[in-house]
Amino acid sequence: MTTNDRPMLGIMLMVAFCAIIPLGDSMAKILGGTIPLIQLLVVRLSFQAVILLPIVVIAGIPFRLSRHHMIIVVLRTAIFIAAMAAMFTALRFLPLADAVAIAFVMPFIMLLLGAVVLGEEVGPRRIAACTVGFAGTLLVIQPSFAEVGLPALLPLLVAVLFAFYMLVSRQIAQDCDPITLQAWSGLLGTPPLILLFMLTASESGPVLGAVMPNSAEAWLLAGIGVFGTGAHLLMTWSLRFAPSATLAPVQYLEIPFATFYGWLIFSHLPDGLAALGIAIIIAAGLYVLFREQRLARPRPPEG
Repeated sequence: MTTNDRPMLGIMLMVAFCAIIPLGDSMAKILGGTIPLIQLLVVRLSFQAVILLPIVVIAGIPFRLSRHHMIIVVLRTAIFIAAMAAMFTALRFLPLADAVAIAFVMPFIMLLLGAVVLGEEVGPRRIAACTVGFAGTLLVIQPSFAEVGLPALLPLLVAVLFAFYMLVSRQIAQDCDPITLQAWSGLLGTPPLILLFMLTASESGPVLGAVMPNSAEAWLLAGIGVFGTGAHLLMTWSLRFAPSATLAPVQYLEIPFATFYGWLIFSHLPDGLAALGIAIIIAAGLYVLFREQRLARPRPPEG
C-alpha cells in the first residue's frame, strides 16, 4: 500500500461505479437491436473526449504525458475498446444481469493478476471474500449457453480484458490525474473509430453501418456517453486510492445493481437460486467494506 492509498475512499468510488455502469449498459442493450455496434462505440468514446477535454483546459489539469505513460494509455485505450465492444455485443443476446454476472469472473482474475503481476499483498481474508463472492456469482449465472450459443461466452472475454484494463490503469493511476487519463482515452480512441465508421457507413448489420436515430434513441446514445464517461472516471479515481486487490471483491456489487435495472427496465428477475447468489455477493462486498474500515483506523500508541 502506498502513501497515497485511502482504501475507504477507493471503495466508495468503486461502489458508485458499480451503481452507474450497468445503467449505461441498459441503454446499450436497448439500442443494440437497432444501432450498429460501431456507432455505439463512436458515440461512447467521442462523448468522453468532448466532456473531459474542456474540463482539462478550464481546470488547468496537467495534460502532457511522458512517453512511458503514453504507451500505457494507448494500451489501456485499446483494451477498453475491445472490452466495451464485447460487452455491447453480449447484451444483444443475454439478459443484463446474466451478462454482468458471467463477466464477474473478472474480479477473481484481477485478484490473481494483482498478486502475480504487481506483487500486491493479498491476504487470506481477501482471498476468502473473493472466493465467496465468486461462488455467489456462479449461483446467479443462468444456463443460457444452450439458448444463445457462443455469444454467451462473450462476457468471459469481457472479464479477461477488463481485468487487464484495471491492472494497467493501476500502473499509472498514482501518477496521472484521472480526468487526464480518461480524456486521453477519448482523444486516442475516437479518430480510428470514426474512420472505421465512415468507411463502413454503407454497410447494414449489427456491427458495421450507420443508422439515423430517432429522438428517443438519440437521448439514449447521449446517456451511454455521459454515464459511461462518469462511471469509468469514478473507477479510475478508485484505483488511485486503493489497490486492485482491495477493490476486487467490492466490484461484485455491480451484479445486484444490474439485476435491479434488468427488472425495472426489461422485466427480467432472477430466480430464487440467483437471488441467493446476489445475497452472498452483497455479503462478501460488505465484509470487505467493514474489514478495510477497521484496518484504516489508527492503532493506539503502544504504552
